[in-house]
Amino acid sequence: MALQAVLAQARKDAGLTQEELARKLFVTRQAVSRWENGETTPNIDMVKLIASVLDVPVMRLLDLPQEPACQCCGTPFSVPNMPRGSNEDGSENDHFCKWCYDKGGFTYATMEDVIETSAPYLAQATNVSLDEAVSFMGALLPTLDHWREEQ
Repeated sequence: MALQAVLAQARKDAGLTQEELARKLFVTRQAVSRWENGETTPNIDMVKLIASVLDVPVMRLLDLPQEPACQCCGTPFSVPNMPRGSNEDGSENDHFCKWCYDKGGFTYATMEDVIETSAPYLAQATNVSLDEAVSFMGALLPTLDHWREEQ
């Protein structure tokens, strides 16, 4: 579901008007209206703030394709030449990519390590700034299986 529909529903579920949400976000009512109408889209940092104010998971607000992805770095397996990770016995692992999981072990110790390595590639591939890529990954990674299990 697109951000505009999810945002409007989450706002209504929270019992807020556009004006009330705008005040909590330090933006204009018109900004909220434009987001809900799909005229504009808030940046990732604003989406994170909206999620916090509305008490909804940030991933609910992001309109991400529902496709298999590495459960450590979030890279979709549909990326050309995306290698799958390998288990200790050499068999292919369907949950992690080779960059994150190789020969039965994880290659990154922390989410920060993943972000530091992967954010520049994400920024380049999606034409966003490095800061936006870092912020997006900071929101995405805690929702992935590997990092949820770590917490």
